[in-house]
Amino acid sequence: MKKLVLALLVMFSVGAAVAQSKVGHVNTQKLLDTMPSRKEAMKMLQDYETKGVEELQEMQKDFQSALAVYENSRPNMPQVMIKIEEDKLMKKQQAVQDREQALQQEMQIFGQDLNQPILDRVQKAVKIVAERKKLNYVLSIDDFSVILYSEGGTDITNEVITELLILDAAAMKK
Repeated sequence: MKKLVLALLVMFSVGAAVAQSKVGHVNTQKLLDTMPSRKEAMKMLQDYETKGVEELQEMQKDFQSALAVYENSRPNMPQVMIKIEEDKLMKKQQAVQDREQALQQEMQIFGQDLNQPILDRVQKAVKIVAERKKLNYVLSIDDFSVILYSEGGTDITNEVITELLILDAAAMKK
């Protein structure tokens, strides 16, 4: 009998705790899209990528030019020179591939470095609004969410945008 009473007491206390929880939600993509610093970061990343692509195209052009010279000269070359020129071409081609991999890694690191302060400001703005509204949970609702069902809750997206723009403006002044 004591176990039944204890089980009922635990069940009601858990149910009461869940009922007292307040849930809010934000559209994370909308938050990110309104931030001037994110737009600036995206432009910087795009510019870096464009320069990298131009560099790779120049390297590829140089390789193609060397290959054309080799193919035209090959019939008149001694076997030793053919081997030397093929080794040079292979090294040029490997250099292009190595630079492409390095640029991909650089882009990833640069993107993370640019995005981290932005994501920190989003987190801070969400926290400010959640504390102001006394919310226990804030969920992200956008195209990438895994929320299968939502009924009610408090949409704090616009309030977070206001806080976020204040934080973003302060960060961009630095």
